[in-house]
Amino acid sequence: MQYVLTNAQMREADEYTIRELGVPALELMERAGTALADEAERLAPTGKILCVCGGGNNGGDGFVCARILSERGRMVDAVCSAEKFSPDCLTNKERWTARGAKIFTELPDADYALAVDCLFGTGFHGGLNAQDVRLVNALNEKKTGGLKILAADIPSGVDGKDGSVQTAAVNADVTLCLGEVKTGVLLGCGVDCSGAVKRADIGISRPKAKREYAYLIENADVRVALPKRTRYSHKGRYGSAAIVAGSAEYTGAAFLSAAACLRSGAGYTTLFVPKELLPYYVLKAPEILLQPINDGDRVAFKRENFEKLLGYTSIAYGMGMGVSEDVARGAAYLLRHYEGRLILDADGLNSLAAYAKAELKTLLCQAKSDVVLTPHVKEFSRLCNRSVEEILQSGLEIAKAFAKEYGVTLLLKNAVSILTDGTRVALNATGNSGQAKGGSGDVLSGVLAGVCAMGADGFNGSVCAAYLTGRAAELATQTTGEYSLTASDVISYLGGAFLFVLG
Repeated sequence: MQYVLTNAQMREADEYTIRELGVPALELMERAGTALADEAERLAPTGKILCVCGGGNNGGDGFVCARILSERGRMVDAVCSAEKFSPDCLTNKERWTARGAKIFTELPDADYALAVDCLFGTGFHGGLNAQDVRLVNALNEKKTGGLKILAADIPSGVDGKDGSVQTAAVNADVTLCLGEVKTGVLLGCGVDCSGAVKRADIGISRPKAKREYAYLIENADVRVALPKRTRYSHKGRYGSAAIVAGSAEYTGAAFLSAAACLRSGAGYTTLFVPKELLPYYVLKAPEILLQPINDGDRVAFKRENFEKLLGYTSIAYGMGMGVSEDVARGAAYLLRHYEGRLILDADGLNSLAAYAKAELKTLLCQAKSDVVLTPHVKEFSRLCNRSVEEILQSGLEIAKAFAKEYGVTLLLKNAVSILTDGTRVALNATGNSGQAKGGSGDVLSGVLAGVCAMGADGFNGSVCAAYLTGRAAELATQTTGEYSLTASDVISYLGGAFLFVLG
């Protein structure tokens, strides 16, 4: 399992390793610098290397890296304009200069194959000063000419907590996280600035039985969480999924969710839409069962119509319905009476926020079902009464606290999605910018309904659905590219995503 640590958790692990396990801080810095040197040689087997160092411990890693590369016979320059140094950084700076090596204060006018960015570490927040902005911009400009950039722990200029960038940031080809992957490389702008994220084990140990750490979802996690299929089985064994969606304005959302569910393992997939919309879906996918949820062209709540949903294994509710009091009443009814796995998405959430805000906590906390909420950031802000900016800055903490307080699983959709049941926290980094289009959330809800119909609980179903949907998008863009990707393309590659995980 690939853990993802906050700055505070990483500091705790550092202190535990140094104080409790007795590993000297300078030894950890030597290991970090060695790991950087190894990766630098992998990225640039030939050519000159530049180590860009700050005055903190990240800069100390850079000076170790420069020294080791030089000892291996590589041509190396070091740049550092800092005036104050941490004790360990100063020690390794002096070891570098003891070799007769010069330290430049500006970027030298020379050709380099690779720059190792050790200017600032994960503790950085705020904006760079003018001198550092010039240095970072110069590095990024050289990258357009072919320079490769390796960042130590996090690209300089990226906030280590939330991945935000205020002034400028290094655009790395590879970020080598030392010890554990940090949240800042996965959230906000960090996901774009970090390039390929790798981890180097340098012997830092996490305090045992201290807390539940977030983790990055990988193939192995999905393989374990995905309900198993056996040869000796029938469709009833894999559950029934109800997709309740659609309105005259948003007919596509209903079909996308149902088609995605059909590709995601459910034994039966039934699409419930307002009666006037049913003709649009006849034989579009003959495997999907069609049922009217009510008369008319939009959802209107009647108890007798919603009672027929209660026997389904999973329900996905809200996609493309439009915001209305009837949609909110339908969601409230399901929360009070349904006992399966209930996925509330899009207008299901927006309608609850608009028309049932006062009773939202009671509805969720007292729900009989295993509830999964799948908002994007703006939708989540309506539910939790926090600004979008607050959520982006403290998404892990806010999401986890909300899920725990309201007794739900939360799948907070973003470039890297946060999944939490209030105890466990997972991050999903599969996917790409091609999914930043209408219909992508509808597909995710359908996949989630299909996996939950097979027997996965809300959290494990969310882990599988987020990862598989993102992986399908990655596979699809090998043919379509990110500009031309559609939600329908993602559905067509879901089979490939399942094979990728299981193969």
